[in-house]
Amino acid sequence: MRAPEFWNHKHGREAAPFIRTALSPLGWLYGRATARRIATTVPYDPGVPVICVGNASVGGTGKTPVTAYLLESLNRMGIRAHGLSRGYGGREKGPIVVQTKHAYIDVGDEPLLLARKGPVWVAAGRDDGARAAAARGAQVIVMDDGHQNPLLKKTLSLLVVDAEIGFGNGRIFPAGPLRETIAAALSRTDAVILMKPSPDFEVGEGLLALLKGIPVISAHLVATAPLPKGKLFAFAGIGRPNKFFDALRRAGGEVVEGLRYANHYAYKDTDLKNLLDLSKEYGASLVTTEKDFVRIPKGFQMHVTPWPVSVEFEDELTLRRILHPIIAAITC
Repeated sequence: MRAPEFWNHKHGREAAPFIRTALSPLGWLYGRATARRIATTVPYDPGVPVICVGNASVGGTGKTPVTAYLLESLNRMGIRAHGLSRGYGGREKGPIVVQTKHAYIDVGDEPLLLARKGPVWVAAGRDDGARAAAARGAQVIVMDDGHQNPLLKKTLSLLVVDAEIGFGNGRIFPAGPLRETIAAALSRTDAVILMKPSPDFEVGEGLLALLKGIPVISAHLVATAPLPKGKLFAFAGIGRPNKFFDALRRAGGEVVEGLRYANHYAYKDTDLKNLLDLSKEYGASLVTTEKDFVRIPKGFQMHVTPWPVSVEFEDELTLRRILHPIIAAITC
């Protein structure tokens, strides 16, 4: 689904107060069900540390780049780190380990990207996935998403928060973007990764006040490849497509058009034919995110340039201090 704009605003006409109020009872029920599920479920302990990279809201905040960073960093240290994902959008229920033969339709887009950094398991039941990973020799499991999933005992919970919109209008889905109340989400959080649109972005005092008492590590995404030269016709089916379009412009890209699709959208041949026709009218190159690129039909990928990014932490030392107890327990 595409997130409605009123989710991002607390006040003013953009906040759509009537719609928000009408949907609030459903949000209360959703939040209540989440809280009950967490309170009544006995989590499975796989016998190895579990690092959860999650968020409090629906949609993208930058969890996958953070998960990729952790997988790559831990494996470089000689620690056998395995990723764990639900595999949203894929038909495999698992638990299975992602292999080169797999496509988006099998395991989803995020696991395909994460598998470049280390072994990644896809499992509808996170407890089953963790059990399989531990049996295959994982020394630590890095779970992409799952802050509200109580099936697995978490050693460290990192909450990724979008510094630009924070917790949106503060309401629970469908009245807002939250999966649970802010207080409930933060009560199970060991540290917050505050994802900024750029290094010089000034975080609002209101958001910082909400996070008071919790370690906060600011981060931002950086491009790992140059942009194509000339005009760019951008498209994206992620949580917040405009973030991608704005990042292209900040990097100096001449974006003539930005076309938005639903999050995790499965592109069809007709979509790409339409995009190719539109880009030709502008004399522009097609560019998209890495996550979108793996969902493009193989026959059209040669016509599209993916723009890869990775996460950069402004205080990497604090992150390493938070990870130290887990690393020390494994390496000692």
